[in-house]
Amino acid sequence: MSDKKPDLISPGMRFEVSIERVIPRGLGFAHFSGKTVLVPLAAAGDHLLVEASNVKGDVIIAEICKIISAGSDRIEPECQYYGSCGGCDFQHLSYAAQLAVKAEMIRDCIRRIARIDFTSDIEVIPSPLEFGYRSRAQFHVDKISGKIGFYKRNSRDVVEINTCPILTPELNARMAELCQLQSPISTKEIDLASGDNGVISVSGTGAKPQITEAEVSGFRFRYSAEVFFQVNRILASDLVRTATRDAGGKLALDLYSGVGLFSLPLSLTFENVLAVEEHPAACRYAIENAELNERQNVRVVNDRVRSFLKRQSKLRPDFILLDPPRAGTECETVMNIISLRAPVISFVACEPSVLARDIRRFVEAGYKIESIVALDMFPQTHHVETVARLSLA
Repeated sequence: MSDKKPDLISPGMRFEVSIERVIPRGLGFAHFSGKTVLVPLAAAGDHLLVEASNVKGDVIIAEICKIISAGSDRIEPECQYYGSCGGCDFQHLSYAAQLAVKAEMIRDCIRRIARIDFTSDIEVIPSPLEFGYRSRAQFHVDKISGKIGFYKRNSRDVVEINTCPILTPELNARMAELCQLQSPISTKEIDLASGDNGVISVSGTGAKPQITEAEVSGFRFRYSAEVFFQVNRILASDLVRTATRDAGGKLALDLYSGVGLFSLPLSLTFENVLAVEEHPAACRYAIENAELNERQNVRVVNDRVRSFLKRQSKLRPDFILLDPPRAGTECETVMNIISLRAPVISFVACEPSVLARDIRRFVEAGYKIESIVALDMFPQTHHVETVARLSLA
């Protein structure tokens, strides 16, 4: 056994590493001098010259200085702003590699965080479009220069952009119009959302957002840029089908229900659907969408999920669908959901680590994982939508 001590690494030092794999949050994983090295924008098989940017204990965060030799998954990014803009971090990977990495990221989180050895296949449903898919976006406005764009990677500085390859053509055109405005924009953020009816909803300019529409799973949905709607509309029907598959009975509980994306399809196979959503505008659209599609068996409740569950402990739903924000669900809320003892739970999440954290609580309370399906709602980024189907063991 060698008595040689690991080299002392400090920020600014340069060294060479070979990337072993890409791990959750899209970071390249390597080792150097007995320490773990995490490298953004790296690909498995890359041999790199990197510079340490942050050192915490045995973990080094490093930036790529030079690609000495590229791994087989590496390709040339399509975007001229890639690497400086913080929006995308997977454009340097082939699309097949992106899908494989995302499946492994989910499995890794389930294994490390949930402490569950999930051996079944994780299906990954690809996006029909690798670029030009994103139908909603949030732009940031630099308060000094007034320039419009996205945040710079690892920064709150704004990168001014002329076009974004993952946005739909209509959003790119609208963004170009905003950039050409002569009068300064006083807001910090501008949200855009486009449907399939040619209307682009804009929020953040001071004017009331227009209402746009889109068809998903045979239902018409009205919404605006001020509320959440899935960014990848062309994959939204697959998401609904996956999350609601084989569900039916007397009562379905749709938590964090938004504008009713899951509530309306569930109304076809359940006698009643109870949809709970905190955002008032989203609730108004959900009610309007239920009326528009003549779904009289959908009841929308404007309330925090946490507060609602505290008051409804005697509910006995046959099925619960929860689609919480990226940060996930509070522990107390998870425990209150568990106390309802629904036979089947469909958990939709866009952050695998948070999904794994919450799944562990369900499994410890007697649920088992029936299936895990990933949907690539966010090509060219490390983000991935996951649907976990749980049932009482």
